[in-house]
Amino acid sequence: MNKDSSKNQITRNEALKRMGKYAALTAVGTFLILSPKKAHAQSVPLDPGGNPFE
Repeated sequence: MNKDSSKNQITRNEALKRMGKYAALTAVGTFLILSPKKAHAQSVPLDPGGNPFE
């Protein structure tokens, strides 16, 4: 290995920490986008007396 390529390498522990941060950020973003309350408010209930297959 030359010196330039070894500078860009990170340790396994550091890689896992970075992945954890990205996973947490993704989870928060997904929760905000797919918030259960918003999804429920936007859904249209079926007519209680109607046939849902029509």
